[in-house]
Amino acid sequence: MPEGDTVALLARRMRPLLEGRTLVHGRLNVPAHATADLAGARVLGLATHGKHLLTRFDLDGEALTLHTHLRMDGEWALLGPGRRLPARMTPDVRVLLVTAEQRTAAGLRMPVVELLRTVDEHRAVGHLGPDLLDLALDVPAAAARLARDPSRPLAAALLDQRLVAGLGNLWVNELCFLTGRSPWTPIGELGDDGVRRLVQRAARALRASASGVTSYQVTTGNTRPGQEHWVAGRVGKACRRCGTRIEMVPEVAGVPEDDDAAAGVRRRTWWCPHCQPGPSPRQP
Repeated sequence: MPEGDTVALLARRMRPLLEGRTLVHGRLNVPAHATADLAGARVLGLATHGKHLLTRFDLDGEALTLHTHLRMDGEWALLGPGRRLPARMTPDVRVLLVTAEQRTAAGLRMPVVELLRTVDEHRAVGHLGPDLLDLALDVPAAAARLARDPSRPLAAALLDQRLVAGLGNLWVNELCFLTGRSPWTPIGELGDDGVRRLVQRAARALRASASGVTSYQVTTGNTRPGQEHWVAGRVGKACRRCGTRIEMVPEVAGVPEDDDAAAGVRRRTWWCPHCQPGPSPRQP
């Protein structure tokens, strides 16, 4: 599933295509907005909050926001002048934005498409915790939210977008490893300073990945194929640090978040039993 850094990089790619430009065609192929027509709208900008993309328009003096979320299957196709989507993709188009310069942004298989007044953006993202990519992030406040329930398992707390926004399964598994704790460790065991350090580490990791300067979602520092991660996707392989066999359990996320749980997303949790001491689902 795309994570906060994925969506931030996507917004960076979309800005030169759309920002400051006027649409000659704007269609939303979803039942709730089947009659909406964004032709004539000027694209004011694109913003992100966690895994959510907010594309803002001015249409005849009214400020509107297109709220989209990729979840598991959505993607954006970005096309320059003279290029068109292959005909086989036409049934997958949920959002079609075409500028006066004939630049196209097409949202494919988009599970969340919502058009609302910009002043009502809180309806889409107001329930979310602080965005870890926000340069003005209040780290102590974010840490306090994350540790609100000290008995909450570490991975479940990090995944809960209501606490902090932007982390998905890959980053959560890697952060648990880098913190040296089992994913099922009660977050309160980290202590106040430990949770603050965790928030700082998570924010640095997401920002570096989203910067376009460092390698995308590489946690080991090694960009060679198959060498990018410590535990994620490595079940049965030797831990890069100690040689212990990496374990994995499939589990339905126990977090009441709109992004994943409501979509029925099934997760996997990877960990090294030696490098990440603490509770384990293998225990009786």
